[in-house]
Amino acid sequence: MQFNLVATDAQSKARAGLVQTDHGPIETPIFMPVGTAGTVKAVHQRELKEDIKAEIILGNTYHLYLRPGLEVLENAGGLHKFNGWDRPILTDSGGYQVFSLAGTRKIKEEGVKFRSHIDGSALDFTPENVMDTQRTIGADIVMAFDECTPYPCDYTYAKHSMERTHRWLQRCVDRFDSTEPKYGYNQTLFPIVQGSTYKDLRVQSAETIAGFGREGNAIGGLSVGEPAEMMYEMTELVCDILPPDKPRYLMGVGTPANILENIALGVDMFDCVLPTRNARNGMLFTTQGIVNIRNVRWANDHSPIDAELGGYASTFYSKAYLRHLVHAGEMLGAQISSVHNLTFYMWLVKQARAQILQGTFRAWKDVMVKKLMTRL
Repeated sequence: MQFNLVATDAQSKARAGLVQTDHGPIETPIFMPVGTAGTVKAVHQRELKEDIKAEIILGNTYHLYLRPGLEVLENAGGLHKFNGWDRPILTDSGGYQVFSLAGTRKIKEEGVKFRSHIDGSALDFTPENVMDTQRTIGADIVMAFDECTPYPCDYTYAKHSMERTHRWLQRCVDRFDSTEPKYGYNQTLFPIVQGSTYKDLRVQSAETIAGFGREGNAIGGLSVGEPAEMMYEMTELVCDILPPDKPRYLMGVGTPANILENIALGVDMFDCVLPTRNARNGMLFTTQGIVNIRNVRWANDHSPIDAELGGYASTFYSKAYLRHLVHAGEMLGAQISSVHNLTFYMWLVKQARAQILQGTFRAWKDVMVKKLMTRL
C-alpha cells in the first residue's frame, strides 16, 4: 500500500491524499461503509459502486469468523470473491467486540475468550490467530488486535490495557510479517492507538505506534460515549504525533459534524454504522439538514428526498413515498434510506476533499457543520 499526500488546508490540519492498494485507489478524506458480516445492510454491491460510489468497505473479523466461517471464505478465494466486491476492503480485528461483548469475554495476556453471540460456544482470539484469520478473509487493510476501552475508564485500567495492546501489537506484527497473503495481492497492517481520554497515555501510545513504521495508523477507543470536544482533543493530540506521510484512520466515527471536525484535525479515513443504522430507523442526513422521515410533515411532501445531492435513491423517490414505505414496514424503505444516507456521506467527504484542494476547507466546514446538524 502507498499513500501520497496531495494537499493540505492552510487554515486547518485537513489533508487530501491518495491511497493505492492492489484493489484500486482510495481518495482521502474517505468514509468507509460498514459491511460487518460481508454485506452493507440493505445495499447491493452495484449500488455501492454506481450510486454511492464507495471506494472501500469494511468487514468484521469476529462476525465473519462465526459466519460464514473461514473454510467457506477460503474456498471462495477470500471475501472479495465471496461477496463480489472488487474494490478495497478493510477488516476490524475484533478489538471492538472486546468492548461491546464485555459481558461474555475474559481478557488475559494470551488473548481474549469470548462466548459466541449466536450459540454461546467458546472462542479464543489471540493476536496470532486474528492475523491468520484476516489473512484468510483477505482484506487489503487489516487491523491489529487491541482492546477498545469503555468511557469512562479508570486511569490504571486504561494504562494496563494500552500496554497490553502494545504487546499484542508486537505479536501481531511478528505473525503478520512471517506469513504471506493467500490470494495473490498485498495486505497491509494498521496498528491502533489507545489510551482512553488521558493525554499522557494517548501521547505514549501514538509514539509507540508510530515507532512500528507501518504503512498506516489507526486511532481507536474514541466515540464510545465521551463528549465530542474530548474526542476532538484526543484526536488532535494523536494526529500531531502520527507521521504525516501515512494515512490516519479514526475508527467508528461518526456524525457528519464529527467527520468534518476530525478532518480539520488531520484524519484521513472514517467508518461508522450510523448512516445505515439511522437509515433503518427513518433518520436521513441531507444537504440541508437532518430529516426524520417518520414525521407527519413529510406525509404529503412529493419533492425528492434530496434534489441537491444527486444519486438515484435521493432524487427519484419522494419524501412522501419514502415515509409511506417506512410506516408500512416495507423493506424498500430501509433500502432507499440506506442508499441515500451512504450517498450523502460519500458526497460529504468528496466535498471536503474538493474544498481542501481549493484551500477553502476551514470556512466551508464551519458553515456546513451548523447546517448539516440542523433538524428540519
